[in-house]
Parts: sequence; C-alpha cells; structure tokens
Amino acid sequence: MEFKNIGYALLTIFIVLNYGLILQGVVRKIGARVGRRYGIRWYQPYIDIIKNYAKRSTITHGVMFYIAPVFRLTGGIGLLLFMPVIFGSDIFGNFSFAGDLVLVLYFQFFGILGMALGAAESGHPYSAIGISRGLSQVTSFELPLTLGVLAVAMQYQTLNITEIVAAQQGGFMNWTIITNPFAAIAMLIAFLGAMGRSPFDVVLAPQEIPIGPPTEFQSGLLGVLQLNRAIFPAAKLILFMNLLFGGATNWAELILKTFLIYMWPVFVGTVFPRFRVDQSIRWFLTVPLIIGIIAIILI
Repeated sequence: MEFKNIGYALLTIFIVLNYGLILQGVVRKIGARVGRRYGIRWYQPYIDIIKNYAKRSTITHGVMFYIAPVFRLTGGIGLLLFMPVIFGSDIFGNFSFAGDLVLVLYFQFFGILGMALGAAESGHPYSAIGISRGLSQVTSFELPLTLGVLAVAMQYQTLNITEIVAAQQGGFMNWTIITNPFAAIAMLIAFLGAMGRSPFDVVLAPQEIPIGPPTEFQSGLLGVLQLNRAIFPAAKLILFMNLLFGGATNWAELILKTFLIYMWPVFVGTVFPRFRVDQSIRWFLTVPLIIGIIAIILI
C-alpha cells in the first residue's frame, strides 16, 4: 500500500510539473502579446530545462550553495503532496491529513529560507540585498495571508484542507470567496506577493540589477530551480483553489480554475510597474493586513 501511494504521488508530481511548464510558457506568451511582441514558444520552458541539465559547471561556492535549489524544490513538492489535488480521488488525494493546512504554510516558507542560506554562501557582494529584500517582502505578505487562512480555518472549524474543500461543495455560492469575502480578499492580495510578479518582483528586480538566482546558479542547479518554478506556482494555485474556490473534482475543472486564478497576478503585473521594496512592504502591511484583521474579527 505504501509503494502504491508513492506511485500515486510521483504521478501527481509528473502531471503538475508538466502543467506548470506549459502554464509558464503560455503566460509568458500572453504577456508578450499584450506588449505587442511575439514572445517565446509555449514549449520553451522544456527546452530551457533540457539545455541546463546538458551543461556542467566547475564553479564551487560551498555545500549550502548546492543544497539551496534542493530546499527550494522540496518546498514546492512538499506543498503539492500534503494537500488534495483532486477532491474525492483516491489517486490524487495525496497525503492530506488533519492539520495539513499548518504544514503547507510552513512549506511555503521552507524553500525561501533555503535560498537565503544559499545566497549567503555565494560570496556575491549583492547577495545580502537579495536576502533582505526577499525575507522582508515574504514576512510582509505572510501576515495578511496567515490571517486570511486562520479566518478560513475558524469559519469551517478545521485545519484539514480536504474538509475545507468538502464544506464548499454544492455550488459556487458555498465557495469561501462568497461566504467569507474579507478573508478571500486578504489572501488574494497576499497571493500577488507570493507569485512574485510585478509590481511585487522586488527580489530579482529584473529591470534594476542583472543578478540573482538565474545568473548565480548554472547548469543543473538552474535546472532544479526551473523545475521548482513550474511546480511551486502550480501548487500555490491548487492551494488557493482548494481554500477559496471549492477545489476541483476532475482535471478539467482544476485547469480552468487555476488558470483563471493565475490570470489575477498576470493582469496586475501587466498593468502596474514594479514597486520599490519599501512601497511593497508598506502596501502589504496596510490594506491587506487591515482586511485580514477584519476577517478575523467578523469570524
């Protein structure tokens, strides 16, 4: 039975990984078309991964520098495997258990801490800037996110994601976004920071400094990060779908809901320019934090 569950988990990772890679290529294509550019091919992420795994690097920075991408990927896989992907499915129910909502919140932060430790060992003079930016913004958007999650847990009187999804069955009027709008708004605003798109892409700051993980890590290490960039966002989309939009009972429903959820940060990132670090932190500690507090008070 244990080997059977491991096989189901690997199948889930394989499907979500490919969905994340395709979604990544399609979204970049949409962003390019909005800017009146042709953009990349939708399958370009596959080519990038194959290219990076085909290369070798002789650069050494220390043990933690090599472990950091593994930490990052572990956070994405852990987030995916400890929540239901398809509600009511024995195959894609994963390792959901009582209290898994608390665990997945830890997994969201796990990979970021690993990358901070890896950046600290890289020896790059600007690594401290990236660490301070990343941890500051993560801390600021985690506050309204946690308040929203606590409001949802208090509403349904459970910390089990499967039970939260079950409580939302029976039509869209039972979805959390309808029954608990303040918690949903706080979480959706925090979701913008969690996805790291403009105006909250202050960590990599692609328009400001051409450094960061894409240039610090090479070959297979960068390939591991690219795998995580496919799995981690897809896992976060599934998490928000489960908590706010009633989950999914089949893959077609999952793809439709998660794609529409992803369009929220894509739309905001296309319309608004990047914030400065202080603007980003101030934003998360005002509007969404206040809404999250209201959600707790109302519950």
